[in-house]
Amino acid sequence: MTAADLLAPDTTMGAVTLRVGDLDRMIAYYRDAVTLDVIAQEGDTAVLGRGGVPALVLQHAPELKNPEPRSAGLFHTAVLFESEAALAAAVYSVATRFPNSFTGSSDHLVSKAFYFSDPENNGVELYWDRDRTQWSWAHGQIEMSTLYLDPNAFLQEHLTDEIVANPRVGGASIGHVHLSVGDVPQARDFYVDKLGFEVTTTYGPQALFVSAGGYHHHMAMNVWNSLGAGRRQQTLGLGQVEIVLPTADEVAATDERLRHHGLQTADDGRSVTVSDPWDNTILLRPAFAA
Repeated sequence: MTAADLLAPDTTMGAVTLRVGDLDRMIAYYRDAVTLDVIAQEGDTAVLGRGGVPALVLQHAPELKNPEPRSAGLFHTAVLFESEAALAAAVYSVATRFPNSFTGSSDHLVSKAFYFSDPENNGVELYWDRDRTQWSWAHGQIEMSTLYLDPNAFLQEHLTDEIVANPRVGGASIGHVHLSVGDVPQARDFYVDKLGFEVTTTYGPQALFVSAGGYHHHMAMNVWNSLGAGRRQQTLGLGQVEIVLPTADEVAATDERLRHHGLQTADDGRSVTVSDPWDNTILLRPAFAA
């Protein structure tokens, strides 16, 4: 692939939209437990993030049903914290306020991660990245692992009374989004060959990790719970995934590439949307357009 076939190196992830059944409870989870701020709330929609930068958009949709088991959709939304102390504060907050939502923790070599389920069973990852100088690459793939990470030892090392009292330290943003899909080769065709991410690692036919600019992964897709899943129905859960490109020209170039590959896109003058093979909505916007 040439540079013209790839997303810009400084591409990042934007806000993730979730359709929710109980808006108040979901706001409470992401505000009071995950420690995001409510940036705006109007009617049936709430926007949460840090420093005025949206990370989650919660849309009240009580008329919708829960997704069917083993369907495609969200595997987890991953919130990236700037420091281990800030991550510890969020992990402690979630574990204290929603004690039954913890599902695991891992040292991935590139990062340290803690996993939860929100009140409507959407997967949540809270994580911190090691410096890129500590990442290792071999044969064009990043070296990641799933090593045991003791949550209590992590909290003992990084949690202080000061940060418990003031947990909103530094930035927190969407670092990556992990999807459940029906077929990994089909995901690779869309997210790599057409959208323009680069492969960073794979787990056989079961999972694919992709990024722009050498990040360990901006997105991942797996079939662990969803092998063979078809197109999604309109349900609670994932609404859309936002990808932020540096300029409007980059958005236009990506739109042109997608249409060249025969995909149908929608351009509203500010952003471009496209659906992946499972009807997950991907929104592309320039960095200056919130």
